[in-house]
Amino acid sequence: MNTLTIENISVEAEGNSILEDCSLKVNEGDCIALLGPNGHGKSTLLNAIMGSPRYKVTKGKISLNGEDILPLDASERSKKGIFMAFQNPPDVPGVVTMDFYRAAMNAHEEKPISLLRFYTAINKAYDEVGLDSSMASRHLNEGYSGGEKKRNEILQMLLLKPKIALLDEIDSGLDVDALNEIGNLIKKLHEEGTTFLIVSHYDKLYDMVEVNRTAVVVNGRIAKESDGQLAKRISREGYSFLEKEYGIKLEKKEKKPSDVSIGVCAVRQPLPPQGK
Repeated sequence: MNTLTIENISVEAEGNSILEDCSLKVNEGDCIALLGPNGHGKSTLLNAIMGSPRYKVTKGKISLNGEDILPLDASERSKKGIFMAFQNPPDVPGVVTMDFYRAAMNAHEEKPISLLRFYTAINKAYDEVGLDSSMASRHLNEGYSGGEKKRNEILQMLLLKPKIALLDEIDSGLDVDALNEIGNLIKKLHEEGTTFLIVSHYDKLYDMVEVNRTAVVVNGRIAKESDGQLAKRISREGYSFLEKEYGIKLEKKEKKPSDVSIGVCAVRQPLPPQGK
């Protein structure tokens, strides 16, 4: 059983407290809608689970199948089967997309995959996400449109086949056709055994992937949990009923780090002047 347990974690970024005593249990087979007003900690929770160095867990525990994963960096958590699709995927100049994919796949294997297996997998993945396979020779995400970057995130997920996938607004910037394709691929992976924790502001995606649970982040903690119907109600009515019916006040605004980081494997930073 692949169970991810978040126990009373508090998280800060650049000295700002964002999550406070936040707890959530993600069971194998779940497809969870992670909702909440803007700035209340949804992205922070996903980044803390993935191990982004920008987010510091100051209290609590995150465990996978009973193993504390807080001491592990993002790459080690990835090898344990956790994957995150970014809200704003960074450009990685100088890193050829194909080389990145092959390195990522090899990191999850006991021995390097054969070229035949790699090319078969990558061509199939490009076809499934609706991108031209010639993009594999370009630098990772550099010059890509917003929609292409989001498809590229799903492509990586198809190649790695994670146990638990964290999707941060994977549907933003997609047109209707792309949203349908992405939704179908998420549903396919879910049926094949991947557990999902999904942030989205659009109930259409939640309907497509058939979420079975809803968790609502308010003021830096999980304030309300229920089944998939809660996501639909929030889509219809907004969050105001939470205060009226449950006494949950909407106060906090999340301050996000200004720079983009994907951890130890690559960081988007300005290059030094030539000659230095």
